[in-house]
Amino acid sequence: MEPILLLHGAIGAPDQLQPLAEALSGRYEVHVVCFSGHGGKLLGNGKFSMELFAHDVLSYMEQKGLERVSVFGYSMGGYVAMYLARNYPERIARVVTLATKYHWDEATAAREVQNLNPEKIEQKIPAFADALRRRHAPLDWVSVLSNTAQMMQDLGAANVLTTADYPLITTPVLLLLGDRDKMVTLDETLAVYKALPASQLGILPATPHPIEQVDASFLAMLIWKFVN
Repeated sequence: MEPILLLHGAIGAPDQLQPLAEALSGRYEVHVVCFSGHGGKLLGNGKFSMELFAHDVLSYMEQKGLERVSVFGYSMGGYVAMYLARNYPERIARVVTLATKYHWDEATAAREVQNLNPEKIEQKIPAFADALRRRHAPLDWVSVLSNTAQMMQDLGAANVLTTADYPLITTPVLLLLGDRDKMVTLDETLAVYKALPASQLGILPATPHPIEQVDASFLAMLIWKFVN
């Protein structure tokens, strides 16, 4: 079967993509990649960045003997997938992104970083704090948030994908966005869609940002139709 890679989002881990992996398993050889510093995978000496996460994907492909793959990326994972399509087009057959934030500047980064305060998370949504603690064990989930915040600030200062990059991405791309997503705007998604030479756009009904609230079967159908 044809291989497909699934990439998780910021402060996420592969377990969140298991429902989608199961929905795709009968049609593809499904691989779920874990980014460094997430899901218990050690970070090493680097820091969170698109370059590091792209290297994680390429290293995984080398380990599994995968020459060229289609990639689905959720949220930050979609940004990594697009970065790969821009810089390693020979390795990426098709890209599907869902709920990916493409527009980054200092104001945007500052706004998103406010949502990564571990003390507020523990006080206001302790169940989410417990989920993050379990998801990233034995790593410190507070460090995951801190590293993610720094990465967002770095993107705000110098976005690694600019408006000049998208016209150069010739890989076919499907951009998906939930109609109730409060983190990613339709305008920024449309701007990238219009700039890409080979793109399609889809809006998921009754769908907010969190991957846990996405209809995995419906998403798998959209991926299958586009990739095939």
